[in-house]
Amino acid sequence: MILPPNVLVDTGLLVAFYDSADDHHDIVVEFFASCTARLITTEGCVAEVMWLLSSSWQVQNEFLNHLARGVYVCEPLLAADFSRITDLNEQSADLPGDFPDLALSAISERLNIAAIATLDKDFDIYRRYRKQFFNRVFRP
Repeated sequence: MILPPNVLVDTGLLVAFYDSADDHHDIVVEFFASCTARLITTEGCVAEVMWLLSSSWQVQNEFLNHLARGVYVCEPLLAADFSRITDLNEQSADLPGDFPDLALSAISERLNIAAIATLDKDFDIYRRYRKQFFNRVFRP
């Protein structure tokens, strides 16, 4: 698959990459090995990854070192993003309010990036600009 130049990356893929016991580890490692896109995430995903990898500070530090080296870009949230997250949270009230997912949705609109690498099926339901589907570039 030819990927667009920028791809959003969700928590689940990052955790699967760093956790060799994860069911999706091997396929995610393969995906990242062949990925040439710029991988963009948010602070919410970073915090969630750190929490989910909390059983090993060494693995957490490997992830942090990759962030420091620019393997992933951690896009900061702007004030307007929080307003959009509020709107998205209200629109998806029937789903649990997952801040990292909503933050990815907000920056997908701001940066005009439809491509997302995720294990989360909620991105089949979430819509960009209220009507556009995400382009899920990774499916296990």
